[in-house]
Amino acid sequence: MRKVICAIFICLFAFTANAAVDAKLVANAEKYLNSITGLTGTFVQTANGKQETGVFSMMRPGRVRLDYDNMPVQLIADGQDLYFFDKSLDQITTVPITSTPAGILIRKNINLVNADINVVDTTDYKNSFALKLNLKGQEGLGNMTVVFDKNPVKLNSWTVVDATGATTDVAFRGLKEKTNFGKNYFQIQRHKTISTSGGDDYYD
Repeated sequence: MRKVICAIFICLFAFTANAAVDAKLVANAEKYLNSITGLTGTFVQTANGKQETGVFSMMRPGRVRLDYDNMPVQLIADGQDLYFFDKSLDQITTVPITSTPAGILIRKNINLVNADINVVDTTDYKNSFALKLNLKGQEGLGNMTVVFDKNPVKLNSWTVVDATGATTDVAFRGLKEKTNFGKNYFQIQRHKTISTSGGDDYYD
């Protein structure tokens, strides 16, 4: 289950050669993402035929929190690292937020054209549009597609496909702007962590 949940963030993106990219759609997505300071709402995650629901919160730059309704787990990014908190074990696994797809959406300045992000495909639907992304130098490790509503432009959902082909869909509901999160809302206090670079550590 942990692998499935972390796939929302940890899986990176595959490159699609010769895909069509609509510059206007890219510009609309970039403008919207840079206009966001904070968001909150609910989400429905579908993976391996199972659905999980919860509360999604985001504060740029660098902060994300997902609380699951029916599982004792939590995902929190505090601006530097992403923490997977297993409440039942009182244990946290960490990865750098810069190595995750979530890091693209919560950067201080989001540049979808000239930075380290490749928009490899766009799809224009009647009421929405989608961008398929990868991080330069990370091609072949999976892909992420972000869907936006059109009028007005708003985050709708994202789909992550990892290197094994496993798919995780996350659809957002009732997103609204919010900036008055509590002081420690995007932090977890003093728990044992398992470092992805090796060795356990503690933090306050």
